[in-house]
Amino acid sequence: MKRSKSFVSVILGLLFLVNVLAWIEVYNLTQSQVLEVTFFDIGQGDSIFIQTPQKHQILIDGGPDSTILEKLAEEMPFWDRTIDLIILTHPEHDHVAGLLEVLRRYKVEQILWTGIKRDTAEYRKWQELIKKEETEGAKIFIAQSNQRILTRNVLVNILSPFENLEGQEVKNTNNSSIIARLVFGNNTFLFTGDAYKSVERELIERDITLNSDVLKVGHHGSKTSSSEEFIQAVSPEIAVIQCGKDNPYGHPYPETLATLEKFGIKILRTDQNGDVKIISDRNNLKF
Repeated sequence: MKRSKSFVSVILGLLFLVNVLAWIEVYNLTQSQVLEVTFFDIGQGDSIFIQTPQKHQILIDGGPDSTILEKLAEEMPFWDRTIDLIILTHPEHDHVAGLLEVLRRYKVEQILWTGIKRDTAEYRKWQELIKKEETEGAKIFIAQSNQRILTRNVLVNILSPFENLEGQEVKNTNNSSIIARLVFGNNTFLFTGDAYKSVERELIERDITLNSDVLKVGHHGSKTSSSEEFIQAVSPEIAVIQCGKDNPYGHPYPETLATLEKFGIKILRTDQNGDVKIISDRNNLKF
């Protein structure tokens, strides 16, 4: 009788495993042809999750708290505890705090950041955690313009910072933001961190290719970013603003919204629309 029960348990266990594997295969087949870029409704902060057709995952910033863990659980299958690449645009609270939680719970293969110095408890914890990841095999890279990240048919070009900032103390950390442009077939995305108009101007003066279908609006829609000449250079079809409801900074500013509206750009806001997911099949976008 005991042997019979044991046999039944084994069969049920095998059936469950086969069912799980079947669902994994269905998931892979249905998702294999598209790129997904999700701008998380993370409160007053930035966090963007990119999944390539080959299931490579890139996380740009982590927002201001542990909400990022709930968001990742919604986007990643439960068995997946690895993130291929984390990009920290700059170590301000509303970008780095959530990444500390991610580093504690996920294995990270590669980390890209600016290497600038800050005198905060969060910064020290960030340093501690990425060093731990490095001892466990993660590769740490310092961002600088002209770097290229290529994963199959997805290309990420690093446009800024213009010089290696490792070990430097900077007056305005927002202007040290990593700015990156993603290319997938005929579709393009521009991620701007919190960079100010002065950086936008330099990108234009350096004649760097900026034209993109989707723009992550700089600095949560603040008037410090998104000059008319920059918006013209990018010429996006869609602009995504990541900001929190009733935030104390007044983001997004009316001036920024007016500039985007002037050029007929579709505006999506996480404080109003929640998570914004944009899916590309290389030629077309849907959201």
